Amino acid sequence: MGDPRKHRSKFQRPPHPWQGARIESEKEITKKYGLLRKKEIWKMASLLREFKHQAKNLTMRTDPQSKKEEELLLKKMYSLGLLDQNGKLENILDLNVSNILDRRLQTVVHAKGLARTPKQARQFVIHRHIRIDGKKMTVPSYLVKRSEENKLAFDVASSLQNPEHPERTIVKKGEVKEVQKKEVIKQEKKVEVAA
Repeated sequence: MGDPRKHRSKFQRPPHPWQGARIESEKEITKKYGLLRKKEIWKMASLLREFKHQAKNLTMRTDPQSKKEEELLLKKMYSLGLLDQNGKLENILDLNVSNILDRRLQTVVHAKGLARTPKQARQFVIHRHIRIDGKKMTVPSYLVKRSEENKLAFDVASSLQNPEHPERTIVKKGEVKEVQKKEVIKQEKKVEVAA
């Protein structure tokens, strides 16, 4: 049997369910980043809210412990790729949800050109085709650290490692007929060889 404690949500829902402007902006974000549901936006917004809350508290304090906490927070924000090396607490307050969404594994896979669309990037991650430093990653919302960005690649056993894989090649509208002609020629050659 497990722990009987109450499981609490990791995010905070919007205060009112029907706000037209918020709903429209969430639709645009969902399309841009290929998110499955709006809950993913709310999770990232809650995470950003925690960072901002911590930064506001640290700006008010002057004790030695606050200096250590400030250094740790800035170090964490740098490692997540949200701030530059010379970032300050005030810069944390300038961040928005899209800054955090840009650091998600799904978005980084698409940005690196390993997938054609954000939705395809999500599919590659969930289907265990992506690895970071040799470790398979299956969580699209994983926040990629700055040090891990160059270690992102297809899994060794994945068929997607081949750049000629049909899911990786980008076909433009004018090239569709040429690709279909090539496939027909290949099939005709296979039939001739079999006969």
